[in-house]
Amino acid sequence: MKREIIRTDKAPTAIGPYSQGVKAHGFIFFSGQIPIDPFSGEVVTGDISLQAEQVMKNIEAILEASNIGFEAVVKSTIYLTDLDDFGVVNDIYGRRFTSPYPARSTVQVSALPKGVDIEIEIVAVSMQAK
Repeated sequence: MKREIIRTDKAPTAIGPYSQGVKAHGFIFFSGQIPIDPFSGEVVTGDISLQAEQVMKNIEAILEASNIGFEAVVKSTIYLTDLDDFGVVNDIYGRRFTSPYPARSTVQVSALPKGVDIEIEIVAVSMQAK
């Protein structure tokens, strides 16, 4: 199986033994993004809107590194430590996508890496697979 590793300095570097993204069989599987500023390496703290905006910026950077945009996303999973934040996150998330929207799951978890309140992972199709 041929795999291509996706990497960009415009999104946070991996904090473990994983890749930012892996392209295989016409799909691109992206690791979850948390609110880390890729230039300072620091976690973005504050309310959920600040964290969600940083996560979406990180996702945009890894999509750009793959020469695709949000229109190529076919599935996303949002992890929140508090489902009461869903409305705010949904608004910020929704600004990046147009119809037809990707499939999506949202789940509440007890904790996320580095104590953040949100993580989003995505799967996209490679536009070269058309």
